[in-house]
Amino acid sequence: MSDTTPELPKGYEPTDVESKWYRFWMDRGYFHADENADKPPYSIVLPPPNVTGSLHMGHALTTTIQDVLIRWKRMSGFNAMWLPGTDHAGIATQMVVERELKKTEGTSRHDLGREAFLERIWDWKAKYGHRIKEQEMALGASLDWERERFTMDEGVSKAVREVFVRLYEEGLIYRANRLINWCPNDRTALSDLEVDHEENAKGELFQFAYPLTDGSGEIVVATTRPETMLGDTAVAVHPDDERYLAVIGKTVKHPFSGREIPIIADAVLVDPAFGTGAVKITPAHDFNDFEVGKRHGLESINILDADATLNEAGGPFAGMDRFAARTAVKEKLEALGLTRGEKEHLLALGRCQRCGTVVEPWLSPQWYVKIEPLARPAIEAVEKGDTVFIPEQWTNTYMSWMRNIQDWCISRQLWWGHRIPAWYCPDGHATVARETPEACGECGKKELRQEDDVLDTWFSSGLWPFSTLGWPEQTKALQTFYPNAVMETGFDIIFFWVARMMMMGLHFMGEVPFKTVFLHAMVRDDKGQKMSKTKGNVIDPLDVSSQYGADALRFTLASMTAQGRDIKLSLDRVAGYKAFANKIWNAARFSMLHMGAVDMSKPLDESKLADPDRWILTRFHRAVADVVASLEAFRFNDATSRVYQFIWRELCDWYIELVKPRLYEGSPEEKAASARVLRDVLDGSLRLLHPFMPFVTEEIWQKLPRDPADPGSIMVADYPRPDPDRMEDAEADRFDTLIEIVQAVRSLRVDLAVPEGVEVDLFFDTDPEGASWLAERAVWLKRLARVTSFTPRSAAAEWPANSPAILVRGIEIRLPIGGLVNVDELRAKLEKDALKLDLEVGKIRKRLDNPGFVAKAPPEVVVKDRAQADELEARLAKVRENLERIGS
Repeated sequence: MSDTTPELPKGYEPTDVESKWYRFWMDRGYFHADENADKPPYSIVLPPPNVTGSLHMGHALTTTIQDVLIRWKRMSGFNAMWLPGTDHAGIATQMVVERELKKTEGTSRHDLGREAFLERIWDWKAKYGHRIKEQEMALGASLDWERERFTMDEGVSKAVREVFVRLYEEGLIYRANRLINWCPNDRTALSDLEVDHEENAKGELFQFAYPLTDGSGEIVVATTRPETMLGDTAVAVHPDDERYLAVIGKTVKHPFSGREIPIIADAVLVDPAFGTGAVKITPAHDFNDFEVGKRHGLESINILDADATLNEAGGPFAGMDRFAARTAVKEKLEALGLTRGEKEHLLALGRCQRCGTVVEPWLSPQWYVKIEPLARPAIEAVEKGDTVFIPEQWTNTYMSWMRNIQDWCISRQLWWGHRIPAWYCPDGHATVARETPEACGECGKKELRQEDDVLDTWFSSGLWPFSTLGWPEQTKALQTFYPNAVMETGFDIIFFWVARMMMMGLHFMGEVPFKTVFLHAMVRDDKGQKMSKTKGNVIDPLDVSSQYGADALRFTLASMTAQGRDIKLSLDRVAGYKAFANKIWNAARFSMLHMGAVDMSKPLDESKLADPDRWILTRFHRAVADVVASLEAFRFNDATSRVYQFIWRELCDWYIELVKPRLYEGSPEEKAASARVLRDVLDGSLRLLHPFMPFVTEEIWQKLPRDPADPGSIMVADYPRPDPDRMEDAEADRFDTLIEIVQAVRSLRVDLAVPEGVEVDLFFDTDPEGASWLAERAVWLKRLARVTSFTPRSAAAEWPANSPAILVRGIEIRLPIGGLVNVDELRAKLEKDALKLDLEVGKIRKRLDNPGFVAKAPPEVVVKDRAQADELEARLAKVRENLERIGS
């Protein structure tokens, strides 16, 4: 027992607390997981943010959810390992450094040369690459920084090269001259996932005629890209289309080059009902046409250079930009009298995901992963339940994509990244090796040149769960922490990253990389709009954290993470949860005043507990059970709601008020018992809350009287476990009756406009045993409901006049209002309120009953109106109920 207890300052200031405790945790190594520990492992990898990036709300959400899981599991006795790292972000980083070079030195990467340019990027990373790490720390992320990785670290790079070589040796990586998505601005190939499709983009369907070579007529085709006719090598018609049966096998003459182009029959591509039923075929510039070209052995003529200007195959249009050439080709066809009309046409326009440039299908030699043999086990693993998606709806999305997956183009025409480990001899033979070869593996020539291309960034990211743990070496860390327990990330990278980790993990580790995939939704603004710089609605998590505290932001994000629903982030919610932190702080300050009575060397004396003590212990253990169940099910919004309701309502609003008479006026034994319960429940509440609000909970917990066996930090203390015996307590449950009576009386006082400070008399009617039970507990009723007397009604007695009734668990309670309020004035006011509310409800319901309004109004307006109508109707019902209570 101590006579002095540390005091808390009057108000909670996050800035005074957060950096202090993060340094404290770091200095003591609390974030580090030991691969040799005998605790059950629980591991998560942080999705590696781009080294160029800064923290945005999506990152903050990921960090919050993962840190909640890791802190909870660490406190629950698991060997919890959360691995941090950053991604080299090939194209993004290269562009940033190139822009800086141009701005500061007026030079380009080509002026510097490859090696010197790469040195500049490494210098840039050393200077700026730590920013996002510092931002993660500011949010309280308990990452195992001793295990921090970078996708181009020596160890990860070794793993990347090993995977490439093994896949090549297995025949699953190959090089081919195929049609790919090409960004003329970034000058690199793109995978299908790196192309955004602008649906219903405005375009033009242009028709022109190809004259038959024999002079017997013409055949009309249509295109949205007239310039590609310069690379046409066939015209296709349907073999059953009677209009063209006579010309199949003939040729048309190209109006500019004079080339003869065959007319072919193709039932796969051509729809006789669309357009003229004849289709121009450009194998080098259209994916469908490329397949037609393979089926019919057609020549592929590439008319574009890497910058999307026309090459020598463009003839008189060579050197023109593709869009300028489009206009010029149309004009030339018009001059030759071959134009046959044009009309507006909506199309899906592919754009580079990074820069927005219109992508070109382009014929180019690239490296590919043969993906189907890798996808098959990844599909089977999900079918068998080895990996589970939450929300479950994403399982179908994953399966649909995996079952229709195409070979993966993994080469990128960049300098920054993992350079492909292939070397070419003068004869063009490719040698793929783990180390730089001395000679060509096919012909023995020693003059070798390494492939210039680098690997797609997602290739190295796909190895992240095992490459970061030392693979291909069979390290103890790999044995302990692979597979991960959970992969938590945004739904937008399910294909980019999640699917590829599944394929690579199964192929190289023989086991799924994670047991559960939790996909969170998108963080939007409070109106549901996607955040963007152009809209000016971007909310910077660090700005929010500076204003309200990291704890408030974290709790907000977790509380709004409902499975399958986007997050509409409101700063009002953040401010509300800052108030929650202050509520806990003030409750702790009050508690500290009474901690001198607590003797932590002795167990809690159950015989000295009062009803409120037993009640709060029961409520606490039920809250623990609910929170743990919600966390197990990834229902973060339910977990935060439950802990919030327990701390704010049950602990602060009820228990602390109920226990004040004992703390101030009880005997020393009573004071000690209730102070001990208050300490224990506050301690448990802080532990329960800690994964969500780590900073404020640590600051308060450090000031509490504690068991000498407790560790040095709340973050490594035991997480609360529900006690079944405490959860089932009939007497504690019965105490809810008293609380419900207080709530009902308080509500009635407000409804009947009883002045707030005035004490009232209450009359009640129940059975003798119930009356005795209530009488023994009248002290709490009088204190919390401002009641002077609480009198049972005898069987024969009449109720006092003007005494509206309420019914609580079969107990009838009457509040005489004569002399407290002017009954006539109250009745008049309630009647007026009822009339006004009735009119307002009718007005809104009439609008909602109009099908035209519901069909034309924005959905959010309809939802808002319905909610308003429901609220007004509830208020109207309450007013009418009160009118009935006071009678005529």
